[in-house]
Amino acid sequence: MKGKICIFTGTRAEYGLLRPLMDEIKKDRAFKLQLLVSGMHLSQEFGLTYKEIEKDGFKIDEKIEILLSSDTPVGLSKSIGLGLVSFCEAYERLKPGVVVILGDRFEAFAAATAAMVSRIPIAHLNGGEATFGLIDEAIRHSITKMSHLHFTSTEEYRKKVIQLGEHPDRVFNVGAIGLDNIKELKLLTKKTLEKQLNFKFGKHNLLVTFHPVTLERNTSKRQFQNLLSALDGLKDTHIILTKANADTDGRVINQMIDEYVYRNPDRVAAFASMGQQKYLSTMRLVDGVVGNSSSGIMEAPSFKIGTINIGERQKGRIRASSIIDCRPTKENIRKALKKLYCDTFQKLLKNVTNPYGDGNTARQIRSILKKFDGSNILKKDFYSMNVEQRK
Repeated sequence: MKGKICIFTGTRAEYGLLRPLMDEIKKDRAFKLQLLVSGMHLSQEFGLTYKEIEKDGFKIDEKIEILLSSDTPVGLSKSIGLGLVSFCEAYERLKPGVVVILGDRFEAFAAATAAMVSRIPIAHLNGGEATFGLIDEAIRHSITKMSHLHFTSTEEYRKKVIQLGEHPDRVFNVGAIGLDNIKELKLLTKKTLEKQLNFKFGKHNLLVTFHPVTLERNTSKRQFQNLLSALDGLKDTHIILTKANADTDGRVINQMIDEYVYRNPDRVAAFASMGQQKYLSTMRLVDGVVGNSSSGIMEAPSFKIGTINIGERQKGRIRASSIIDCRPTKENIRKALKKLYCDTFQKLLKNVTNPYGDGNTARQIRSILKKFDGSNILKKDFYSMNVEQRK
């Protein structure tokens, strides 16, 4: 499968994960890299992160605005509809041989649906995973059924994609692509990072990211306030907060972050977008990651640091022994913070193994795309697992 490879990205985090694959495709003469950029990248509210993509030396072929000035279910539904209309038109202009889509967000769902209708093969990353607290759970599996090649982050997730009826010959366990950045990016020194962030690290430091749990109604404000209250009880601890995505009730969290920074300017900083280099450099220097972001589950174990995973947003994901799960109450978060800093847990971290691979994912995907026979790929049978295969 050679020719035009169109990569879709709609969020800062998604781009950070896809960048190693973009580099691999860009330097391979068998491919022509196309970029379809949308969603949060084009929003002033979320930092106009398309500029980071261009700064990294990539040419953006299509910029498609779909975000409305709303974080309600109605607003997100309208964004999906706008994406369907606009992405189909973009594909007609680009005429890619395959569209690469990562993950499970509503922007990705619109991009995948438009590609399916346009009869363009889809290569999907991170299928088979589980996040029971989010609408992303259903979106991810829907994208799997629309896709033709699958690149999963663990063998267990590969088996789940096959269980959904995808043929094993089209499902590849390549590890989590986020680990490529840890292996290949030149991370910043503490001094350089402090200068770039205009932030001084303290005796203790935490990286905090908290997103709405989209299958729950009106819980974001209460849960995040519980987290902030628990953090207030820490001594000599500086905190870096990254803001929430364009999800339902995300603005509530971001407003509370701004107010928290205003009240604690000497020890707290917040960023709409840090970029992958600064984010991973920060992760390497902090004592732990706190919140409900997938990065705390998938990337943090590689740095031998602990993660406090709050609530059910990441429920169902495979975990390393460095993950501390807790309920979203003030008391439970306090207990988790106490465990994070206890000697027994800190000793355990020295022997943590990340279950998501070794950081060679992008090269594997490029190699598979290059060798795979794409003829008649659009027509799929439902692969039925027999009794022996189920064992």
